Amino acid sequence: MTGSIQIKKGRSNYYAVLNIYDNDGKRKLKWIDTKIPIKGNNKRKADAKLTELLAMYTASGVNLNRDVEFTDFMEQWLETMKATIAPTSYDAYKMILDVHILPYFAKTKQKVTDVSPAHIQKYVNEKLKVLSPNTVRKHLANLSKCFDSAVKQNIIAYNPVKRIEAPKKVVFTGAKHYNEKQIEQLLECSKNDPLELVIRLTLFYGLRRSEVLGLKWNAIDFDAGTVTIRHTVVKTATNLYKHDRTKNNSSHTVFPMTDILASELKKWKIKQCELMSLQPSDYVDSDYICTYADGRLILPDFVSRHFKLLLKKNNMPPIRFHDLRHSSAYYLKGLGFDLKDIQTWLRHSDIGTTMNIYVNLDMDAKVNIANKLNTQFQNLKMATS
Repeated sequence: MTGSIQIKKGRSNYYAVLNIYDNDGKRKLKWIDTKIPIKGNNKRKADAKLTELLAMYTASGVNLNRDVEFTDFMEQWLETMKATIAPTSYDAYKMILDVHILPYFAKTKQKVTDVSPAHIQKYVNEKLKVLSPNTVRKHLANLSKCFDSAVKQNIIAYNPVKRIEAPKKVVFTGAKHYNEKQIEQLLECSKNDPLELVIRLTLFYGLRRSEVLGLKWNAIDFDAGTVTIRHTVVKTATNLYKHDRTKNNSSHTVFPMTDILASELKKWKIKQCELMSLQPSDYVDSDYICTYADGRLILPDFVSRHFKLLLKKNNMPPIRFHDLRHSSAYYLKGLGFDLKDIQTWLRHSDIGTTMNIYVNLDMDAKVNIANKLNTQFQNLKMATS
């Protein structure tokens, strides 16, 4: 059984809306007053009440009907998940369902109990013709969570996703990085560009795009000489999210602020004030640091597009904006910092992630070794001939 918490017009309490099916497999909505007022932090209490009600109705045998269509069940499952996951995750789940999973299974009109491992395997095989293995694995993750829910509700006996041959995860090897000379060239050619400060902050701290765009002035403490990473800006296919949370716990970090960065940030803050005074009615005072001349926040998709054009204009090797994070790791390695130091600076929760980058960076060292070996073998060949 699935359900959601809703607000009923004209009522002061939260309502739990349960999806119950009759003997013909038709869905009916059951509205239940939770008696929990709509105020303060009561939404969490309402969600807990919904979980309690779902467990009670499931235990009583309601919704054990086996005739509900799989696509209907999955849509209801997604709405239930909405209260438990981040908005960005919900958007990602919904996109996969709307674009791929639901259209595919809508043609079959299968019931939840009719979907077998063979059907899931066929879906995987079809999607692998047009999508990467890693993307298909994301589809399977969503499907598996949905079927796990059906298992918990005693609608099916087992999760069919767990009985197929899933595509193996492909380790991404397309990551690139700039060397020290290229980094210096990028810093030079980005002067007076809309992304100048974005690029400098990203390279210095190895920030993610969402983190550098999420920097606000309240994260800068000039007296203490610190920069705090606690706010992000993320754009999905349908929404722009600004929130005080980052990718993982280790991402909530306080960085030291160097004199040169403090100087640049102070100059930009003064510049923002000047721009605001020149266009008092049109300037958008948002407290964000990375903004256009009119105060509007620089958006994630603009960063990716404009960065690509900036590199092309200056005849620089094409890399992704995210590769500046890898370039930061390269720079740190060149300065003599070890694996643990780089993990700490880049805030990788798993050192394995740092190691993957480190392995790619080691290719330069391997090329250097190969060249030296080649010279030595040539000398050896000349000496023995």
